[in-house]
Amino acid sequence: MKLLYVTDIHGIEWKHNKVFEIASSLKIEVVINGGDMLPFRGNLLHQDRFITGFLDDYFSRFESMKMYYLGLLGNDDLRIFDNLFQKTCNKYSYVVNMAQTGFQIEGSKYEFIGMNWVSDLPFGLKDRARKDTKDFKHPKQIGKQYISTPNGFKKLEDWFLYAENLPTIEDELRNLVKPFNVSNTIYIFHNPPANLELDVTYDGRKVGSKAEYSFLKENQPKLSLHGHIHESPEISGKWYSQLGKTICIQPGQFHQDDNHLIYVLIDLDTMKFERKVIEKNLVLNN
Repeated sequence: MKLLYVTDIHGIEWKHNKVFEIASSLKIEVVINGGDMLPFRGNLLHQDRFITGFLDDYFSRFESMKMYYLGLLGNDDLRIFDNLFQKTCNKYSYVVNMAQTGFQIEGSKYEFIGMNWVSDLPFGLKDRARKDTKDFKHPKQIGKQYISTPNGFKKLEDWFLYAENLPTIEDELRNLVKPFNVSNTIYIFHNPPANLELDVTYDGRKVGSKAEYSFLKENQPKLSLHGHIHESPEISGKWYSQLGKTICIQPGQFHQDDNHLIYVLIDLDTMKFERKVIEKNLVLNN
């Protein structure tokens, strides 16, 4: 089975369009989007327009090609639009919202399971932020903390106390759907695991999930796919790592860069994979 994996393209339309073009030309069977699918610039409260406008039409293209599109929203995609995203996915038999659920293509031995919670980060939007483990130390916060609501953004007066009453990522992993055969399972986690050099920020901090690392080490799935820390592959020099029998892939995406698309081609049967970088100008001139 041939996959195309991409993540963190933040509503940049030419990148979404190019993914479809590449997948179609290569006869890819499954495209996977690892999160942060919606626009991050401008008014985030207008992300619903991108879902009902661009994504609805975009998903119809995959449906017409009978090509599976497995995606989930990320930490910069507002939770108030989760239901709208789900309803839009539900319109198409080849499009699946992978957040906190599993999916197996009929007749295939491979199973996909997704989760889009992230370890708490210093930035304000906390819609999908959680403590990683019970003893997790929150990073120093920048600005005010808030969550999205149908009436706009709500300020959290005490984010640390609020977070104490939420399940941790460790809890969420424990409660995920169990695969039939973990050795043929592909996990899609927006957050990268700790300890594998897939989580390194511009200033050298390593911010990956210890809970995910322990989960993958214990369960040994075939493959895990990650994103979230755009710059990590350029800083650490690593975009994939091996944890026992598990291959962990984090392609990155040049931070807030409209001019490049990064994706990975994966053959699940041979476990060969290749990271690709495309320049916008070359796309537009061809």
